[in-house]
Amino acid sequence: MKKLVLACAVAALIALSPKSDAKTGPRSLNRVVPLAYLQQQGVASWYGQDFQGKETSSGELFDMNGLTAAHRTLPLGSRINVTNLRNNRSVVLRVNDRGPNHPGRILDVSKAAARRLGFVGEGFTRVRIRAVRYPKGYVVQGTEIAALHPCAAPRSHLQ
Repeated sequence: MKKLVLACAVAALIALSPKSDAKTGPRSLNRVVPLAYLQQQGVASWYGQDFQGKETSSGELFDMNGLTAAHRTLPLGSRINVTNLRNNRSVVLRVNDRGPNHPGRILDVSKAAARRLGFVGEGFTRVRIRAVRYPKGYVVQGTEIAALHPCAAPRSHLQ
């Protein structure tokens, strides 16, 4: 009986005690993107008909006529400027898949992107990738290249 009375008293004290004014700070939901992801150089290849209509890592269906790319680590939804180093042609692509699966390559692009970059016939080319925008919730680690981060870049530079 004494335990029941004690339990009721403790429950009453808890129920009647005032709400704490202590506030927790906002939790950071941002995910950090390393500076090295802002610009990369390497070999890109393209993929097309064999993957047409198949699900990508982002969940959308692959469209070889869309301006998309597969990258191993860039956040899905990132926008990247890809420049063919052989002919200096550039295009802005959206990362919607993971890849390439071929060692020594840093990017797979859709057939439409390869056409715009001018390397459909060769199958692969040397490229420079520059991130122009990350999806909401991502921040760039460090401030050395803040101008490339969407929060710091003028709207005219965002695609």
